[in-house]
Amino acid sequence: MRKIHSWLLLIAGLISFPSCGQKTFDEKMESLYRNTIPLIKSAELKSLKDSSQVFVLDTRETKEFQVSHIPGSRFVGYDDFDQKTIADIPKDARIVVYCSVGYRSERIGEKLKKIGYQDVQNLYGGIFNWKNQGNTVINLKQMPTDSVHTYNKNWSQWLNNGIKVYE
Repeated sequence: MRKIHSWLLLIAGLISFPSCGQKTFDEKMESLYRNTIPLIKSAELKSLKDSSQVFVLDTRETKEFQVSHIPGSRFVGYDDFDQKTIADIPKDARIVVYCSVGYRSERIGEKLKKIGYQDVQNLYGGIFNWKNQGNTVINLKQMPTDSVHTYNKNWSQWLNNGIKVYE
């Protein structure tokens, strides 16, 4: 009887082993964020875009933005971010930053706060979660697309609703 119990425990352990170490999307986001910039959910941003003025800043790299971006967003980049690109935005304006999942945008959000922008939020889950929630992204021709640049193959696992593009 003891042998059977041991075998059952071993089998149960082996069955659950593949899930060890795998994180859910929310767990992954929690592990990435420093929580230095308040988060905004996709649904809230969508309603903001429909009802009031908000500046949406894309903090990814050029090749990512060229594949697709959130309609009405402005490319500001990450590695080459220059505050001159946002000099026309009032310091008291509402700003939402985003990238693929929210890590890089949080860093840019920190820079914005440091230079005096008061109302900065980070899009939870970035463009991946935006698209996963069924929201529209557009290409450079301003046409809706299902393609999203996923940075690389590893990060593409977090995009569940769209065509994964990476180099």
